[in-house]
Amino acid sequence: MKIKKGDIVKILAGKDKGKEGLVLKAFPEDKKVLVEGVNVVKKHQKATQTQAPGIVEKPLPIDLSNVALLDPKDKKPTRVGYKVLEDGKKVRISKRTGEVIA
Repeated sequence: MKIKKGDIVKILAGKDKGKEGLVLKAFPEDKKVLVEGVNVVKKHQKATQTQAPGIVEKPLPIDLSNVALLDPKDKKPTRVGYKVLEDGKKVRISKRTGEVIA
């Protein structure tokens, strides 16, 4: 999976189209990511011994095809590629500018 935890992404489709956010968690088996402040739903919470009742907001994962990584150089959406360096280390690169993504 080309997008990882800690990346800044832009939402390309859906109700939050155009928003940017930090990837909190990645689900490679489902090809989904959890983005901070995006795809937030309200859930009615029943009272338990540890939690109070009420309506809580919960972020849900968004499909990987609906997000694009922001280029570290110019902060525009880009595709991700891979490159093997001379020392044998495999790194992610931006297809837009060719910059190495940390």
